[in-house]
Amino acid sequence: MTEFPDVSSGDAVCGRVNEILARVGDKWTVLVIGTLQKKPRRFSEIKRSIGGISQQMLTRTLKSLERDGMVTRTVHPTVPPQVEYALTDLGHSLSKPVRQLGLWVMEHIAVIEKHRKTFDKRKPPIAPSSAHSS
Repeated sequence: MTEFPDVSSGDAVCGRVNEILARVGDKWTVLVIGTLQKKPRRFSEIKRSIGGISQQMLTRTLKSLERDGMVTRTVHPTVPPQVEYALTDLGHSLSKPVRQLGLWVMEHIAVIEKHRKTFDKRKPPIAPSSAHSS
């Protein structure tokens, strides 16, 4: 198994890992991967299933996923042409940890929300004075 890079090292590998983690951890990517997990879908189906995503953001997300080899784009020769998106084997392999992460959130959301409320009720700490006494 590959060892996770030491993030404090400034290693070039860290930059590459961070770039890909930013892509696969993006909220729209996670939702698109989840939507395509069971079957290929047309653009309009994906857009309908993901509340709040704009057409431009969905287009951008799908292009990035296609570039990374996680999604395929198939144009069917109909009039008008129909475009279908599907997960590749790589995309399916990503869908497993994404699903696990979603299940973890669902399992722990109540306790996380409780901690947030407790934190938000605390009085903010008093900031140290910036004036110096002489």
